[in-house]
Amino acid sequence: MTTHRKKICTATVTQFVCHSGKTTRNLVLGALITEAFCMGQTAYAQTPDKPAAPVTSATAVTPAKAANPTAPAKPAETKPEETDSKTGAVSKAETKPATPEVPANGSAEPPSVTVQGERPSNRIDRQVYDIKSDVASTNGTAADALNNIPSVSVDPDGTVSLRGSTKVQILIDGKPSAMMQGDNRGASLNAMPSHDIESIEVINNPGAQFGNEGGGGPILNLVMRRNRQPGGYGVVNANVGSAGRYNSAVSGSYHEGPFGIQGGVNFRHDGRNSVGEVVRDLINPDQHSTQTSSSAGLNNSSGINSAITYNIGTKDTLAANFSYARRNNDQKSTDHYLNFGQINSDYVRSTQRGGESTNYSWGGRYDHKGDINGEIMRVDLRVSGSDNASSNAYSNVYAINPGAFPDVHSKQNNANNIKIADFTGDYERPDDQGLLKMGYKIANNKSEFDTSYFNIDPISNASTLNPSRTNSYNLDEANIALYGSYQLRLNEKWGVLAGLRTEYTHIDIQQLTAQIEATNHYINYIPSFFASYKASDDTTIRFSYAHRIRRANANELNPFVVYRDDFNESSGNPKLKPAQTDSFELAYETRVIGLDMNIRGYYRTESDSILSRRIPISDTVVLTTLENGGGNHSSGIEFTLSGKLTPKLSINTSGNLLFIEQKILTTTGPRILNANGQEIQTASSQEITRSASSLSLRGRFNYQLTEQDQLQVSLNAQGKTLSGEGYRQPNSTANFSLRHTITPSLNLVLNVTDVFNSNKIETIVDTDTLKERNIRRYDGRLIYIGLSYRFGGVTTGGAGNNRQEMRRPPPGQP
Repeated sequence: MTTHRKKICTATVTQFVCHSGKTTRNLVLGALITEAFCMGQTAYAQTPDKPAAPVTSATAVTPAKAANPTAPAKPAETKPEETDSKTGAVSKAETKPATPEVPANGSAEPPSVTVQGERPSNRIDRQVYDIKSDVASTNGTAADALNNIPSVSVDPDGTVSLRGSTKVQILIDGKPSAMMQGDNRGASLNAMPSHDIESIEVINNPGAQFGNEGGGGPILNLVMRRNRQPGGYGVVNANVGSAGRYNSAVSGSYHEGPFGIQGGVNFRHDGRNSVGEVVRDLINPDQHSTQTSSSAGLNNSSGINSAITYNIGTKDTLAANFSYARRNNDQKSTDHYLNFGQINSDYVRSTQRGGESTNYSWGGRYDHKGDINGEIMRVDLRVSGSDNASSNAYSNVYAINPGAFPDVHSKQNNANNIKIADFTGDYERPDDQGLLKMGYKIANNKSEFDTSYFNIDPISNASTLNPSRTNSYNLDEANIALYGSYQLRLNEKWGVLAGLRTEYTHIDIQQLTAQIEATNHYINYIPSFFASYKASDDTTIRFSYAHRIRRANANELNPFVVYRDDFNESSGNPKLKPAQTDSFELAYETRVIGLDMNIRGYYRTESDSILSRRIPISDTVVLTTLENGGGNHSSGIEFTLSGKLTPKLSINTSGNLLFIEQKILTTTGPRILNANGQEIQTASSQEITRSASSLSLRGRFNYQLTEQDQLQVSLNAQGKTLSGEGYRQPNSTANFSLRHTITPSLNLVLNVTDVFNSNKIETIVDTDTLKERNIRRYDGRLIYIGLSYRFGGVTTGGAGNNRQEMRRPPPGQP
């Protein structure tokens, strides 16, 4: 990476998508590129999973079985026409009911036929998990839903990991969103209702259609609910929980002829109180310190979303969507600090935090179907933003004050804003042998950070700006990408998919406080390859490979030293290079004694890894920063086993045996930075290799107690994993849910999370300069009880409130 420093000049800052005429030019250019794709002759649609076959008009529709809510997410048969050109996923396997002919005299009433399309589970490039079978989905959050997905873990603070790695990209409907960026992601996942999510796609090796913004790496795609039933349909959920918690949500849709509208509103009063303890020993000079902390505060969050579609004839569709969410960040906390060694101190810091966060998104889409079945062109614009403001008031009470901590009262204000504009065009065209996909993307990600710290005079109450803890920083990242992929049927058993993505990235960094500007730009070529072999009707073997890059985010590139508390400071590194990852996976999917079984072996290697380093910069303060390391390797075996053991008992179990080898840099001397984050003295370092093995297990068991009562028990055990310069200790939880059917449309749901109150985060750091043990416990055992009522457009019956619904036709059909 070449870094250029020059005097700040705002007129020279690249405004790639925002506030300039380039926006119009880019949109026009994108539309012209899309329209330039030709529409041609008749061909057959196919996927690599299933050989192509001539497409004929449906003459009959066989009623399908109603979805069984007691059954866990499992593989389902996929249709050749179902591949979504936006995300590469099978759409929702929605099937349009056949319309029988009515006799001319009109005397005979046509029969009513309703089809329930199954959700796909295993695709050539991903696994799709239908979360509606989760009993707790009516009162849970997106974080709760993710915690039920194999090899995915979400901490109480919202940190997401997949196969032991936290370098995970989260998309919403295949698109990046500002609410899932940076520190905002955890709070958003804990506020988003799981009822709004239709399914979760796990994409360990993303294909050419997926970009690398938002961190790159594997992808978790949240597919939001969409209902295409004619007429109206709605759901009302209301729940109350322990310690004054409560939430409610209303969602619905209406479709008539070419017009459709859907949306929902939700409100949540929730949060997690926590207690923590840190024991730290610094080496050379010797300094022992402890920090005990507690925080409390339930926050309010609310949201609204809507989507409108309109079919212009049989080939063209216009769609628009909008969402808005807001939450407050009020919290009280207390920290008790003790220091012994070079400096002795004993004091208590009280913090009163206030503030709020808002997230919004809007977008529009145009779909055009070609003259041949399966040919489609899409143009999509999405804009999202996240505005976060907070204020922290600190007050210190000293038992022992050596004079090193003079500020008794202080205040810190933070304002962070992220705005993302994403414009894409996609085209897919089947031919006699396969399916061609190509597209482009023009995106801009703009982040702004403003931190102000004030010392407050205890007598006059006057505020004085502390320049060493005040920082203003902007980052503007622009991205242009082209991709192409081709799915090829080799024979009746073999199918392959190969793709290539080319990305141009331009980054402008403005450290306004230090009056430093840096810029960088580069091109990346990102290949991917997938293959599937159908060994029998029940057995499929898959192979996948993908190259990915992980760019540092805005916080990770900010060189300014940010004050966290009296023991901790952090800074980014503008010299960070993108990490390069190559990932391989081999999967074996089959059925054993009526159960669906998947076994996946994987190997991932990474170079220029972005590693966290913790460096003592004073007798009491440790700086957390980032540097590029040599790399790491991880490999493992993942398995899932799901299905019905008996007519009343169904299971969904998974496990992941992970081995990871990581290279880290050890510090052999002090690294000293000034207030602007500039290095005065560079620490010498030595690269060492460490490794660890980890076994994680997860199980969800559904049992139909009676015709009206369904019991669900979820168990989750997370093994020891490497974390930064240390490791995280094992952890386990158990959840319990019960659903009682009062009427065919009304259910009572009881949900207890962390039944044994065992959830905690414990990390150990052991380096040549720092020994630290950090434990944090959250309000684990939460109890919710509530009602879920469905109305309109639903055919119910039997235990569990089964329903049958009509699905939209696959792409390429009217």
